[in-house]
Amino acid sequence: MSLATQPNASSGAPELIDLPVPVAVGSPAPALPGSPVPPAHRIYFYSPDEWEVFITEWATGVAISYRQIKQLGGSGDRGVDVAAFKTDRGLEDAWDCFQAKHYDGSLTLSDAFPEMLKIFHGVVDAFYSLPDRYVFVAPRGCGPTLNRLLSKPTELRRKFLELLDAGGTATRLYDEQALRSIRELAETSDFSVFQSLELNEMLDIHRKTPYYADRFGTSLPERPPVGPTPEAPAPNEATYVKKLVDVYHEQDPASCSDTDSVAAHATYGAHLQRQREAFYSAEALRLYARDSVPDGTFELLQDDVYTGVVDTAEVHHSSGLDRLRAVLTQSGQLDLGAHRLISVSKLQDRQGICHQLANADQLTWVTDDA
Repeated sequence: MSLATQPNASSGAPELIDLPVPVAVGSPAPALPGSPVPPAHRIYFYSPDEWEVFITEWATGVAISYRQIKQLGGSGDRGVDVAAFKTDRGLEDAWDCFQAKHYDGSLTLSDAFPEMLKIFHGVVDAFYSLPDRYVFVAPRGCGPTLNRLLSKPTELRRKFLELLDAGGTATRLYDEQALRSIRELAETSDFSVFQSLELNEMLDIHRKTPYYADRFGTSLPERPPVGPTPEAPAPNEATYVKKLVDVYHEQDPASCSDTDSVAAHATYGAHLQRQREAFYSAEALRLYARDSVPDGTFELLQDDVYTGVVDTAEVHHSSGLDRLRAVLTQSGQLDLGAHRLISVSKLQDRQGICHQLANADQLTWVTDDA
């Protein structure tokens, strides 16, 4: 399975685009009674596959600007569970390798040695270039001996070559020519590429990603205040604003012919301003969701708002203004409590979502029958 990402234009961080687990697919799991289970304890019970997914989520939050992150673990993975690419050339250029090991205990040198063999063999076999970092990632970390060796690259190389020459079980998977090539490469390689991560370090970074609150059932981060609404409508407002102008023109054709005339209208100017403020509030919620919850979470909320108001929009109304008011009122009465974003949203956001839907031509106020 390939789980790719692409850079986020606003933050520079890679954004997961085809990772199935963290993408919102419905209501979050209900909270269980009793004391909250700490994230680290939850992780101890993950399956190996779920652990790899967690690592891909974590990797989107690291300071390195990865171009793409892929989950490659499985049969024939050549020792690569999660690969983080720094250029568009993937495994052929600069990249980091994260080796996922979800064991009941700490990793030992006997766990690490076969994996190090695989990575060197992959390089001599021209399957990929040597990664900039090869990181062992295990929930319970590395044992004291392996941790000490990872902290002393020269000693780690010496120990690796010693085990290679000893001809143990792990080396029997390779022929003599491959072992000679592996030794030659290891002798000239900087073993500081081999590293490990502690779970608490990973959780500190994962906490800043859009996946943390959804994965561990915590409260969403505080939502920033909504900024001021621009004085004049921006190009991306054109469709829904035009539909609002149609509403006001229907009510007062002589005074409401365009946006400027509506803005100056004694009655409808203030109404238009409120609708635009609602639109910008919903836009702020959309941007907040992009950085705070899995992909698709906001869109699920939009879909349910549409489902909840479309019947109201489609029945007969005496005017476009009546239809608009009925839909906005209905949006406030919808039961959206199952949605993750409701805890940080307000009534104005629901009304703004109606205008987002109008902007996408899913809702229209002035129709042939009104």
